[in-house]
Amino acid sequence: MSNSHLFLQSGFIRTPLQNGLGRYIPQLQRITLKFCKNQGGSRGVRDFIESDLMDFAKNNPGTVVYLKPRRHRSPCMVAEYLNGEREYLSCHEFSRDEVHKWLSYMCTRSGIPVMRFRKYQHTDYPSIQGVWNPFTHQAPEINLAQYPNDILSKPANQGPTATEQLIEIFKKTQIKDPIKPEH
Repeated sequence: MSNSHLFLQSGFIRTPLQNGLGRYIPQLQRITLKFCKNQGGSRGVRDFIESDLMDFAKNNPGTVVYLKPRRHRSPCMVAEYLNGEREYLSCHEFSRDEVHKWLSYMCTRSGIPVMRFRKYQHTDYPSIQGVWNPFTHQAPEINLAQYPNDILSKPANQGPTATEQLIEIFKKTQIKDPIKPEH
């Protein structure tokens, strides 16, 4: 098991500005694609720019796309979010599809740094009764029971089944109105 989570920041799930409760605001403010015009490691970024960049810009009108050619440097993406966070990603020897996937990943992120969650739930107004779980109101006998258990398997305080009710109705109709054979 990896210990990399020990070095992550810890915190709770946060939603930026209650995003999505009335309207959705894309959190990616701008993205800068830095690439070299003739270096081999920038080929995937150049292919993406030539073929898919216009479609990306049309589909994401709230995101500003900057292209920054630079000589003899490795390609990278810099994403800037509305909360002021910046994310840097090296795109050295990425294919066109990889550039597209990482770009769509950055578009769907909130910009909040990746963190280790302290709990799976969080509220600003905690309950004094504790956290509910499915076993809160279960009978304590279940903890020590050996299965299969005849007592726990029986339906509690239930009447006859639907099949038994139909058989009773059929028997009552047979007694009241017996079928007379025709001669």
